[in-house]
Amino acid sequence: MKRLTDNVNSRYVAALNKFYSGKKQRIVAYVESYDDIAFWRLLLEEFEDETRCFQIMLPSRTSLVKGKKSAIRSCLQQCALGKNMIACVDSDYDYLLQGKTETSTQIIKNPFILHTYAYAIENYKCYSESLHNICVQCTLNDRRVIDFDVFFKLYSQIVYPLFVWSVWFYGAKKHNQYSILDFCKDVNLKTINVKDPNHSLSLLSIRVEKKIAYLKRNYSDFIEEVGRLSAELKQLGVNEDNTYLFIRGHSMLECIINKVLSPVCSSLITEREQEIYKYAIHTEQLNNELSSYRHSQMSLHDAIRKNTHYRDCELYERMRSDVRILLDMKESDALSVLPECGCEQNENGK
Repeated sequence: MKRLTDNVNSRYVAALNKFYSGKKQRIVAYVESYDDIAFWRLLLEEFEDETRCFQIMLPSRTSLVKGKKSAIRSCLQQCALGKNMIACVDSDYDYLLQGKTETSTQIIKNPFILHTYAYAIENYKCYSESLHNICVQCTLNDRRVIDFDVFFKLYSQIVYPLFVWSVWFYGAKKHNQYSILDFCKDVNLKTINVKDPNHSLSLLSIRVEKKIAYLKRNYSDFIEEVGRLSAELKQLGVNEDNTYLFIRGHSMLECIINKVLSPVCSSLITEREQEIYKYAIHTEQLNNELSSYRHSQMSLHDAIRKNTHYRDCELYERMRSDVRILLDMKESDALSVLPECGCEQNENGK
């Protein structure tokens, strides 16, 4: 037997808002997982005022099921989406596919679904201009060892041609021939020498060029399609300088960012500790300074997780723009552009 709360949708929340006329308009936002709550809260709270507020929730009230498909499917199955109930999800490759799958169609056409544009929220944590701040949090040392912005532009330029192939294989549903995980393995960095970071990029370039040659040789009939896809991706905002923002987020964090930041942070910590050893007057002062310094540091994992210095990223501004459009949109206007998912019937009360 279904409970009344099983049928909660945008119209239900709107009715509650009217019932509590003295309170703010409440907009329920469903996200994929616990980690997403803080990310979307940071964005949506910019649009809270004396008239509206957001409540961020996981997609299911009755289970621990998470994920983008769950967030979207649970809303669409209940015809729940509307101006008072939205879904906030990672884009993955679905934004780049531009309607080639059902999920992609929902993401690009449904105004009640906000998405990251970048592959996932982890990619914003990897935003190159924020990485120095992460190092400072971990080491309390403000010296710049690597120009992260330049490094990740070079990295992106190297992997971009192979990334286009990866998106093409995904869109062509040839996952078993070249999967996203295969691509991520091909663009992993091995080790980083902080004194010569370009050496790692040179090795990466050799691997990527070999893989591209292999793909062109074995899939020569599709080279023109891949070329057209490259032009389409650039229209969507993917280019040779920012490809790292569109690579699988978890792989970027684990196999790229950590491998770059770990040796940088180790070098900066060693440098700071050597200063303490050099200038300490006696053993007691040495031990006190070392203890104080080590207790003040933050782990790399925590610093990345708490990183919010990505809000000037161009893709983040596009998310802001989507929120503004959603809030300014009349319900009737929104319904006219909804993809076929049953939401229109819900909002008309049928």
